[in-house]
Amino acid sequence: MSVPVAGLPPRLALSALVGAGRFCVLGSGAVRWRGVRAAQRRGLSDLHPQLMPCQGFRDSPSWLPRYRSESKSYITSPKLATTLVRILKKEKKNADSLILECNPGPGILTQALLQSKAKVIALESNRAFLPHLESLRETVNGKLEVVYCDFFKMDPRNSGIVKPPIMISETLFRHFGIKAVPWSEDTPLRVIGIFPSKNEKKILWKLLYDIYSSTSVYSYGRVELNMFITEREYEKLVASPQNPHLYQALSVLWQVACKIKLLHVEPWSSFGVYSQSGRQKKRKSKKPLEPINKQVGQNMCLIQLTPLQNLFTENLTSVNYDVFFHMLKQCFMKRNFKLMDHLQLLSPVNATAILKQIGKHGDMKITDLYPQDFKRLFETIECSRESCRWLFDDCIEEMIM
Repeated sequence: MSVPVAGLPPRLALSALVGAGRFCVLGSGAVRWRGVRAAQRRGLSDLHPQLMPCQGFRDSPSWLPRYRSESKSYITSPKLATTLVRILKKEKKNADSLILECNPGPGILTQALLQSKAKVIALESNRAFLPHLESLRETVNGKLEVVYCDFFKMDPRNSGIVKPPIMISETLFRHFGIKAVPWSEDTPLRVIGIFPSKNEKKILWKLLYDIYSSTSVYSYGRVELNMFITEREYEKLVASPQNPHLYQALSVLWQVACKIKLLHVEPWSSFGVYSQSGRQKKRKSKKPLEPINKQVGQNMCLIQLTPLQNLFTENLTSVNYDVFFHMLKQCFMKRNFKLMDHLQLLSPVNATAILKQIGKHGDMKITDLYPQDFKRLFETIECSRESCRWLFDDCIEEMIM
């Protein structure tokens, strides 16, 4: 994939030419890899895993190993499905817009979406539900497509052979004629689903990397996510210095990247839990089933995550986002340090001058900065005329794990 370098500062232009990844500024534009194997380098020059040959989207060969996973939550209430469709229509007037539905399961929400005249691509990772969804597809005259695919594991980082339900977004989108649009335009499509509660944090980090690097589904534009997430994780996403026990690097990165909107709150008991065999777990008493992850709360929050048009600037790009991630990680690892202390650890640039430009005092705690303050701090250091702007540890660790 080519990387546009015209108009970028010299250091970023050089980074783009060598490939975006784990790098450290050593001097006047010098860049070096940090002991990362070529297959693991992440950025605009991503390696594309190979596809399984001769496999159609609806093929489910008997020789394919069964995909192991935990029990999952699904929308099983027609009343809840109707409520969600009403919310989505209120959020976007275009009734026949394209929607990617993640793990529709029994298809309750799928039917409600189709009745609202939406076009739906159902991405189902459990083969037990595919026959029912295929039967539904045959009755709606091209309004529904069914794909054996796990949205949350799309575009894996590791190289090698990709086997269903893992899929490459470029292949999926090209098959359905979905075209990329500029970042400045409206959202090209919407995605709706439920974050797997046991993997929420890992998925949230993966999506952040995809947004900031403009890869995976975000290479097609500002894709809008409408996802159910546990109440606890939602509180972390929207946390600020006013919630120090929840405020973290994840909070800053999501608030800088997206407009986060709470659309609906639903009790966890409203969802059905199914095993990998497609059987619903039944309640043995009137007491509701416990959440799959017992550490989360009893409510699920439907949130809308829309990437911001002004996310990328001259000094925060899909080339140097790794440096921004690393800066935040270092700041939140030492939460009680003062801002001045962090500046001296992060950059050789004159700390007093940086503080003056961002209008902050050096004796304030680093976690008293709001998300946009962190972005402004990063951009201020990046636009410095100094030949060396950042001081890094020997290795920038992978944050997604």
